[in-house]
Amino acid sequence: MSARRPAPGEYAPFYAGYVSLVPETDVLAVLAAQPAELRRLAAAIPAERETHRYAPGKWSIRELLGHVGDGERVFGYRAFCIGRGEQASLPGFDENEYVATSGYDARPVADLVEDFARLRASNLSVLTHLAPERWSGVGVAAGKSVSVRALAYVMAGHARHHLGILRARYGIVA
Repeated sequence: MSARRPAPGEYAPFYAGYVSLVPETDVLAVLAAQPAELRRLAAAIPAERETHRYAPGKWSIRELLGHVGDGERVFGYRAFCIGRGEQASLPGFDENEYVATSGYDARPVADLVEDFARLRASNLSVLTHLAPERWSGVGVAAGKSVSVRALAYVMAGHARHHLGILRARYGIVA
């Protein structure tokens, strides 16, 4: 993998916030470390708070963690497809609709965290074995151009963003 960070033209402006949360150049190391970080944070969540919402209309802790898994699925699938040279435009996703129809509030936090860890392990396997030249491969997702390299940073930044929300807005400290 190229240690080069993605340039702003490699992803839609919407994702700039996620990419900026990953200053490291070794994105694979960041991706590999995040499941353990998520497990530590999840272990600090009392069972009776798993369905807590910090404000009306906001996701519960379970829904937020389920959303992190949804993002991992979608961004990982995009990286896989584009890494394989896919030229068809890949669909976007409405995260609020996905969460609304997910049933995540019925799943324990531990289950959602392990689901994320399995997804991340699968995505890491794909990214780790990707030919170096495929990291700069560009495709279209949700109507915007994106590179495989940028998607790896988006995956890491998306997880970091939501781990930060767990700490700041839900008061989860580990």
